Amino acid sequence: MDGREHLERDAAGIGALADPVRRRLYEYVCAQPAPVSRDQAAEAVGLPHHQAKFQLDRLTADGLLETHYARLTGRSGPGAGRTSKLYRRARRDIAVSLPQREYELAGQLMARAIALSAVSGEPAVDVLNRVAHEYGRTIGGPARGASERPPADAAAALDRALAVLREYGYEPRAASGEVELANCPFHTLAREHTELACHMNHALITGVAAALAPHGPDVRLSPGPDRCCVVLKAPATL
Repeated sequence: MDGREHLERDAAGIGALADPVRRRLYEYVCAQPAPVSRDQAAEAVGLPHHQAKFQLDRLTADGLLETHYARLTGRSGPGAGRTSKLYRRARRDIAVSLPQREYELAGQLMARAIALSAVSGEPAVDVLNRVAHEYGRTIGGPARGASERPPADAAAALDRALAVLREYGYEPRAASGEVELANCPFHTLAREHTELACHMNHALITGVAAALAPHGPDVRLSPGPDRCCVVLKAPATL
């Protein structure tokens, strides 16, 4: 599941909690020290068992709960009774931000840069830009899918670069023969530490372009109001 699919699923899950019955069930399950059965949840919130089952399974389908089967008696073997379907809070984080933000990614890149800088003695900002560039090469390269082939021309390379950037929340849009990025996934960081965030963005996106060589798009810093500081353009052909 890619970043956009995760975002859509998280949005659907949070939207499901707008239903007050579903929210009560979710809050009850989350408050328990151990997974709970449908019957336990139904009794706790005062619902018919069939309705509790429907709502719990909806929460599971939306990624908010996880399930497994176990015997509530704790016994095993003949006479131990049937297994029950048990529910617990999903172990993954649920987060939705519109427009899309990637602060966790920024934190991971910075943490890696700080760790490498402590070993090498190189300035952390320089290491960060290198780490961001390497990350861009990784997400832009063939490793993203075994069936992907190198782009055949500049137009194909630009399309692939924009698909990658769209997945990470940059929201590419055409503008005067270039491509602007309507959203900065590191918006708050860029507002407080503009130079740091802009150079990290530039390094990451040039990494994506480098992965698409020899047809990778031209990438340059060109700050503008209400958008990311980077713009792209298909390279000129002879």
